[in-house]
Amino acid sequence: MNPTSLTILVLYYSRHGATRKLAELIAQGVESVPGMEARMRTVPAVSTVAEATAPAIPQDGAPYVELSDLAECAGLAMGSPTRFGNMASAMKYFLDGTAAEWLAGTLSGKPAVVFASTGSLHGGQEATLLSMMIPLLHHGMLVMGLPYTQPELMTTTSGGSPYGATHWAGIDGDKQVTEDEKRLAVALGRRLAEAAAKLQYPLHGPR
Repeated sequence: MNPTSLTILVLYYSRHGATRKLAELIAQGVESVPGMEARMRTVPAVSTVAEATAPAIPQDGAPYVELSDLAECAGLAMGSPTRFGNMASAMKYFLDGTAAEWLAGTLSGKPAVVFASTGSLHGGQEATLLSMMIPLLHHGMLVMGLPYTQPELMTTTSGGSPYGATHWAGIDGDKQVTEDEKRLAVALGRRLAEAAAKLQYPLHGPR
């Protein structure tokens, strides 16, 4: 890791891999901006069995997020699959444990974006994005979306929203990320990284 670079936290929960694919594309967009690095992190699943615990290290994918990741990041991209038009319980559970960071203003003033995936085309993508924005606004984050200067927003027939990047994964999760969805996810990551750089170095860039 370059000690002079800025870190963007790409935090996601993915049950079958669709949201993870979006996270990887957003990280690609982040790292297309000079001086920016993406830190991929996930959250453990929440079990309905009180005695059940998640493994200390995920079997695959990104490591579990730690609260220190919030303090160390210059911006946050947060993603979740849709659960009845809302974020997954695993992501909500993690956010519910960030009261100390809220009181300290750890995330206040930092830029943020959100992303989501659904099994059905009208499965609540935008409602899920909005549900993730609410706690980020409470944390004082500067929440951004995707502008219509991205032409793919006018042509996509699957995922993609002015509120954030989305993917229509299909009922069986077998739909590949489309070219429009890819471009929008990469653009969202790049937009977040550019905003973080401007906020960190508003006048003359890094010294």
